[in-house]
Amino acid sequence: MPDLNQSDRPKAALIIGAKRVGQVVAHRLAQDGINLAIAYRSSADEAQQLADSITSVDTTLIQADLSDELQANSAVKETIGALGGIDYVINLASDYPYAPFDSLDGAAWDRAMATAKGSYLVGVEAARNMRRNPGPNRGHIIFFGDWAAEETPYNDYLPYLTAKAAIHFMTRCLAAEVAPFGVRVNAVAPGPTMRPPEITPVDWNRAIAAKAPLQQESSVNDIAEIIATLLQTSSVTGEIIRVDSGRHIRGV
Repeated sequence: MPDLNQSDRPKAALIIGAKRVGQVVAHRLAQDGINLAIAYRSSADEAQQLADSITSVDTTLIQADLSDELQANSAVKETIGALGGIDYVINLASDYPYAPFDSLDGAAWDRAMATAKGSYLVGVEAARNMRRNPGPNRGHIIFFGDWAAEETPYNDYLPYLTAKAAIHFMTRCLAAEVAPFGVRVNAVAPGPTMRPPEITPVDWNRAIAAKAPLQQESSVNDIAEIIATLLQTSSVTGEIIRVDSGRHIRGV
């Protein structure tokens, strides 16, 4: 259960990304009594359905493009206004833009790097507000990376993987910056998770899941459970935790 001994209000989380993995994570955090601000960029219907499906805690919806500084800052402020504070940020939002070599241009770079920029903006603004919380555990920020974003890149996703690598390094940098404030920063780096509807089960198992040493996709329930556990830790920060069925061991 959440540590409520530092405040007389329930914990509050800004969770960004209302699709797929975000839905499972939101329900897991609700089990721990964490009130939720659900932020979305364009998936209003999915965000509303998610909020409607969670009845055990307070929820609020926030529309924002986190790559815009004013909107990123506003998302944090709206969370505080609706839920009375902010203790956690979980940013799952990410595009997965296909970018083969011959198509690479400035626009492909900018599109991918918007994800890293959004994580940076919301992380900094959230941490500045978290340091006002009673201590010593004043807040926790969790970013999402990618299993292949460091030493195991694959082709046709150069801007995307570069952006994720930036998020990995930023996780460590921000963790160092805000540790004196009692704020923790970590990242989860999943492998392929939750088959997209446009890929058949046969193709998914043959081309994706079978490449992992454990011969399976990354478990979305494991991802949600690790996030819930991280939020309760007091001495884990600056870590990139892979949840990829061992995919990084085998490489590309």
